[in-house]
Amino acid sequence: MPDEEIRKHRQDLQIILTDGEDKDIDAIDLFEELLILREMVDNNMTAIQTLTLVKKSLGSFSNVEVALRILLTIPIASAGAERSFSKLKLIKHFLRNSLSQFKLAGLALIDIESEIGDSLSLENILDTFAAQKARKKMF
Repeated sequence: MPDEEIRKHRQDLQIILTDGEDKDIDAIDLFEELLILREMVDNNMTAIQTLTLVKKSLGSFSNVEVALRILLTIPIASAGAERSFSKLKLIKHFLRNSLSQFKLAGLALIDIESEIGDSLSLENILDTFAAQKARKKMF
């Protein structure tokens, strides 16, 4: 990435990460850290590998560390449409399975308590409710 583009983006990042007088990063220091880090990092390294390298440097790249931590947490908060739909599919599958388990548990309970159910007389239950003469009954 050209130096001019880095300068522009580091300034934008500083503006975004500023709250009143508090700054999470310093744009000038970030630019200098990125220039040094660019020489140390291989192009095939992932962001997590780069963060691990930065942490091992014992605070030499504090602004880069903050920026990388933000970078690594953003995809969780703003997933793309395809990722959202695949997660939706997983959630629906989980809910179907858990609902099936709930239904199976209910059927098992009915089967286990079938002796009690068989001993109840449906006519006696209906007569009990009819004798109360209530249109609405709270259970």
